[in-house]
Amino acid sequence: MKIIVACANGAGTSLMMMNKIKQAFKELDYKGKLDISHCSLAEGKSTGRTADVIFCAINFMSTFDDLKARGVQIVGMKNILSKDEAKERILENNLLEK
Repeated sequence: MKIIVACANGAGTSLMMMNKIKQAFKELDYKGKLDISHCSLAEGKSTGRTADVIFCAINFMSTFDDLKARGVQIVGMKNILSKDEAKERILENNLLEK
């Protein structure tokens, strides 16, 4: 599964968020292969066509409406540095089944 983690500038916040998401998948015992990277919102909009899932803060979800219409799953988080919330979003979006 190809996952992109996007934040405003694509530097620190998305890197920390990506690490929490990786930890969440590991703790949930995900058996598939993860191809996960982080980037800025602008880069995510252009490269997101090749992703299965894009994680971002809830307030940035509408940035990816065109990709959502193309079938990319967009997952928004309130507390982007919460591993527990990442687990919740993974489960409620059935990402362990991909």
